[in-house]
Amino acid sequence: MESNRAPTQSASAVRWRWTYAIFAALLLATVWGAMHFTGEVDWTIGDVVAAAILFAGLGVMLEGAARIAKTTLGRTMLMFGAVLVFLLVWAELAVGLFD
Repeated sequence: MESNRAPTQSASAVRWRWTYAIFAALLLATVWGAMHFTGEVDWTIGDVVAAAILFAGLGVMLEGAARIAKTTLGRTMLMFGAVLVFLLVWAELAVGLFD
């Protein structure tokens, strides 16, 4: 008899997800704190939301790469591509890299 339950996640996968989420939240908190202590950081709420969306998107892409790829090389290549896309979008939003 087959079970309809989803396969359980390993403890290390859950730990990595939490580590990534905490790291992203700390980066956003660092920017928020810097905005209060210096005039050099001038982000609006829209900038913070865009950064949060970018971090969430990167997390989804990394999770997808980990689940889709069957080999270590494939997983590495997909994750590298996800980080590259993230960095290119970040650079475009920050300084208009492609203008």
